[in-house]
Formats: sequence, structure tokens, C-alpha cells
Amino acid sequence: MVPKGAVIPRLMQVKKNKRLSKVWYFRHIYLFLLPALIWFLVFAYYPMYGIIIAFKDYKYNLGIMGSPWAGFRFFEQFLNDSSFYDVLRNTFSISALKLFFGFPAPLILALILNAVMHEKIKRVFQTISYLPHFVSWVVVVTLLQKILSPNVGLINDIRYQMGLDPIFFMGKPELFYPLVIISDIWKGIGWGSIIYLAALANIDPHLYEAAEIDGAGRWSKLFKITLPSITPTIGILLIFSLSGILNAGFDQIWLMQSPATLNVSEILDTYVLKTGLQQGQLAYSTAIGLFKSLISLILIVVVNNISRRVSDVSLW
Repeated sequence: MVPKGAVIPRLMQVKKNKRLSKVWYFRHIYLFLLPALIWFLVFAYYPMYGIIIAFKDYKYNLGIMGSPWAGFRFFEQFLNDSSFYDVLRNTFSISALKLFFGFPAPLILALILNAVMHEKIKRVFQTISYLPHFVSWVVVVTLLQKILSPNVGLINDIRYQMGLDPIFFMGKPELFYPLVIISDIWKGIGWGSIIYLAALANIDPHLYEAAEIDGAGRWSKLFKITLPSITPTIGILLIFSLSGILNAGFDQIWLMQSPATLNVSEILDTYVLKTGLQQGQLAYSTAIGLFKSLISLILIVVVNNISRRVSDVSLW
């Protein structure tokens, strides 16, 4: 006769053994996850140990744990810094412009490609639009500099032939944001359209056939079938974009930045690099990076909750 109190522990032990046996049975498949797990542990979780530097008066000779605690001193220093508002304004401005102009661009391209009936033409345009994604920002910015150079640039050569004076495009603060937005869209529009094309491919074609029988035109099918069908995909991508609004694009901005455009191009990421590596203020730069991460975390939680209440689309 088994006591009643021993039934639950035995059931838990049976379930545990069953789970372990399943893991052992699929052990070869789990081995495929091992490289990804190791990568995350080494490059994503282990570096989080360095966050402690933000709360310490870090000294090279004492190390992280040996350095004295500084509390929130470096956070207060950043908030009281004269550059705080300028850096934050530039970061939000560039990110907001990229979101406003760059977010709908892949969707529009996907809708255009989806409307192309000839399969070969569609594949050619898809390939052409994807290629810029695989070109590094170093190459993209170098091409921009060559094309817009006041001495040997193509645009200024044309202006010279027309009897006009050359313009130093890369050194004009008022042209910095347009160049950033245009180059960012050119580089990412094709790659960003892949998800939308996959979502469009999953729409039931019978819906379009039924709409045509009812006399629906191209625009009617777009607004009543296509866009509503991919609304969840648009919502999820919009949440990700809004949560990363403080990521203005370090590689692009760092390479396009110049002394002439510093007042409109200094963002959080470039400011962290300069204060941390160039000026050696590791604790101060770590505090700025942690401040940015906390704001991004708050944004993704808030935007996700708003999206779930408004449209039932959310990450969790």
C-alpha cells in the first residue's frame, strides 16, 4: 500500500525521468544548439559582468572588483553634461527620420514586387534590391564620398560643366540628415522587404479571386485584403523599430561624421566610443551605455503593451 503523500513525489520523478529520456533521445539534435548557446554565453551574457563598471570609480590597476564604488555619480554626470541634450536630440532625430521614411519603404517595395506578375522580372528586381545589404557601410560611405566629392565627384563634375560652383555635400550640416536617410533606405530596403514578401505569399489567393468576382479593383484588394492580412507582421516589426529608436546606426553615423557636421551627427553610440576609448573614461561611457539600454527596455515594454491593447498584436 503506497501512502498518499508519496504519490505526488513519485509522479514528479516519473515526469522528470521521462523528460530526461526525451532529451537524451534527441541529444544529436540538441548538439546543433550548442554553438549558439556557447556564443550567447560568451558574447552576450558574460560581458554583462562589465556593467558593474558603471557604478564604480574604475581604476586600471585595481580591476573591476577592486575599484571603489561610485554609486550613481556617472549617471548624474551624464544628465548634467552640456552635451546631454544635443546628443539625445541628434539620436532621436536621426532614429525618428529613419523610422518615418525607412520603415514603410520595405513594405512599399514588397507590395510593388508582389504585384509584378512576370516571375523572372520579379526575381531580377528582388536580387538587385537585396545586394546593397551585403555591402559594408565602409564601402557605401566611400562611394558617397567619391560621388559627392567637391573635387572629383560625379555630381560636382556635372555642376562644373554647367558653370556652377562645387558643393561640399558631406560637410554641410543641413544635408547630413537627408544623406543618412537616403543611404540607409538604399542599403536596407531590399533586405527588409523579405519578411513582408513571405507574409504576402501566405495570403490565400482565393480571397483575391472572390474579391474579383465581387468587382473589387486593385486598390480595393490592397486595402481590404492585402494590408489587413499582413497587419500582424507590420505591427511586430513596428514594435521592434520603436523599441530601438535610440539605435541611430553607429557604423553609418561614425563613418559619415565630420568636424563640420558634429553638432548634428553626435549620437549616443559615437559619444560612448569617444568618451570610453578615446578619452579613457570607461566608467562614464559604461553608464551612458547602460542608460541607453534601460530606456530601450522601457520603450519596448510600453510599446508592446500599447500595441496589445490597441490591436491585439504584441511580442508577449
